[in-house]
Amino acid sequence: MKTFEIIKVDPQGYCGGVLQAIAIAKKTRLENPDSRITILGNLVHNQYVKKALSYDKLDTIEDKSKTRLELLDQIEEGIVIFTAHGISQDVRQKALNKGLKIIDASCPFVLQTQKIIQQKLSEGFVIFYIGKYRHPEAEAIYSTSNKIYLIEKEEDIPNGIQEPIFVTNQTTMSIFDIQFLFDAIKQAYPEAEFHDEICNATRIRQQAILDLKNQNIDTLIVVGDPSSNNTKQLANIGKKAEIKQVIRINDVNELNVDDLHEAWRIAITSGASTPTYLTNQVIEYLENYPCQKPEIKIQDIL
Repeated sequence: MKTFEIIKVDPQGYCGGVLQAIAIAKKTRLENPDSRITILGNLVHNQYVKKALSYDKLDTIEDKSKTRLELLDQIEEGIVIFTAHGISQDVRQKALNKGLKIIDASCPFVLQTQKIIQQKLSEGFVIFYIGKYRHPEAEAIYSTSNKIYLIEKEEDIPNGIQEPIFVTNQTTMSIFDIQFLFDAIKQAYPEAEFHDEICNATRIRQQAILDLKNQNIDTLIVVGDPSSNNTKQLANIGKKAEIKQVIRINDVNELNVDDLHEAWRIAITSGASTPTYLTNQVIEYLENYPCQKPEIKIQDIL
């Protein structure tokens, strides 16, 4: 009978911003038991969190083809909760104009980045913002001014900018990707000012994966929603750490033990928006293998 050695990567799972956003949403329902409450986009990037919130009648509207400003057209009354990813001033003003009560669950680190960028714009800087197109955190920034250039890859670096340049980034980016693009921008604009805004939670989770290098880990399992950028980056960092097999799963049901036929020493981590409940199910299943996969109970997620 095959057994696995399981290494629980520390830290992993919920970051402070996610914990805060969930607590705010639950408190809002508790204090407004009869009100219609709508979350503008996924509160955090995890479908299980969305399903669990719906148990408390916290409705989520999400459409990847629409901006937050466009999504707001679907809310006509009650309370609107802005997600952990932050929101632009245009969205905030539109919600106020519609007479909606606003609850802001933005992550403090995201708000800090927004504040820095607004300050630099007021000082006459052009902003090079490294992030992902249509990611809500990035959208809340690059949609606010034509002086902000979204940089996803080296080819996006604009030519011929004469104004002073300030370079910063989305908080959940890969430390490797950020450094690569910082170096490329520095080569094109040596006088540019740089400010790395990868949040501490993202950085230490990525470093924990890097630290697995040369520890005889043959498989890394990353538990997290496919839409989560920080989860994707953890998997990419696993490859940088030269771990032979990196597997991304949403939950224990997606884990195929046939994929582990050459695995013995397995490290398990999870994204910053992944409920600990889901990760623990994966760990317990592998620690007790062979056994039946546990049932996922939505009411127990949060």
